[in-house]
Order: sequence, then C-alpha cells, then structure tokens
Amino acid sequence: MEINLAGQPAFTYINVELQPGETIIAEADAMASMAAELQMTAKTNGGIIGGLVKKYVGGESFFVNHITNTSNQVKRVTLTQPTPGDMRVLELNDGSYCLQGGSYVASTPGIKLGVKWAGIASFVGGEGLFKLQVSGSGKVIYGAYGALIEKEIDGEYIVDSSHLVGYEPQMKLKMQLSGGIFSSFFGGEGLVTRVEGKGKIIIQSRSVSGLTKWLNKFF
Repeated sequence: MEINLAGQPAFTYINVELQPGETIIAEADAMASMAAELQMTAKTNGGIIGGLVKKYVGGESFFVNHITNTSNQVKRVTLTQPTPGDMRVLELNDGSYCLQGGSYVASTPGIKLGVKWAGIASFVGGEGLFKLQVSGSGKVIYGAYGALIEKEIDGEYIVDSSHLVGYEPQMKLKMQLSGGIFSSFFGGEGLVTRVEGKGKIIIQSRSVSGLTKWLNKFF
C-alpha cells in the first residue's frame, strides 16, 4: 500500500494505491473518488456498542467503509476530510495515540479504534470529555481544520481551546485561565489547556469553534 498526500496545506487530500487484496478502512464520508474495480463495504465501527460509543462520545461515525482491491492490478482511492486543512499519516508500531473527535480519516487494518476518557479539564477547555485512541501497528490518516503543527514537549505547554488535535496517551491535560481573571476574560482567551509530560503533541492552526464565533457576529 502506498499513501501519498497532495493539495497541502489548505486543501489536502490523500491518494491510496492499493495492491491486489489490500484494504483501507475509512470514515463513512471520507471517500472522494475510487477506481470502479474497488469494493466498498460498510461495517459498524467496532460492533454495535463500540460504534455507538465512538459516534456519541468519540465524535466518529457509526459506520466505517472497508475499501478492498479485489482486482489483479494496483487501484487508487482518494480520501479527504469535511473541513479545509492539512492531513497527515501517523505510523504506529505496537503503540497508541490520542486524537480529538472528528480528526480520524482512515487507517490500515492493523489499527484499532477506541475511546479514552480525557477528563473534565479537556471538556471545559473545549476539547471534549473523550478522545479517540488509535492503537496497534499500521498507519493512521488524520486531519484537522487549518495547518497541523507538531511539537515535542518535555514538561509543560499551553494550548488554546479547541486547538489540540493529538497527544501521546501518557500525557496529562489540565484546564486553567490563560492569565489573571481580568486578562483571561477581557483579553479574549478565556480558558486554555495545559499539557504536561514528555512526548509529541499536534496542534491545529484554526478551530471550528473560533470560526463559529466569528461568523455569529454577522448574523
């Protein structure tokens, strides 16, 4: 399987070249186009219970599509995400990573999708009560609104609300005011997320909640 990114950074899409017999698992609305010879089968995202949990607390769809190359030639499927922005490929080797709800696009069959409790701090900070945890061995395709920024931290780091896309599972999240009470609420920042630990985090340069607030001024 060959995975290639194109259209970066604002309108990224991914071309997946499937060898005969290979399968890519994609979110229900991720397929933009594919070769006619590919077979697409909708399945529940981890069974009925697992699918419901991922849908209502993990921000993912109840069904996922298994796209399989049943021909004897290499065939292409093109995947995308609902919002404009960048997409990346994360490779796991018997490891795990936490992603914000809605950022998962697709993965290879060796990847499992689960839901991880993120905590009250994550919810109050605009990141949600639960995070999607991807684990296993294989490749994960994810995306977000805006550009994606990777940051290695060792200690503490502050991320504005709704901008944290992913982090390693051993890291901890805490909610706090961006500054003093006056500065936090009148300076427009409000609550922020303090990430503690050692590892890699992924930040998106834009947030849908920020876009919503900006648009509301005109209605």
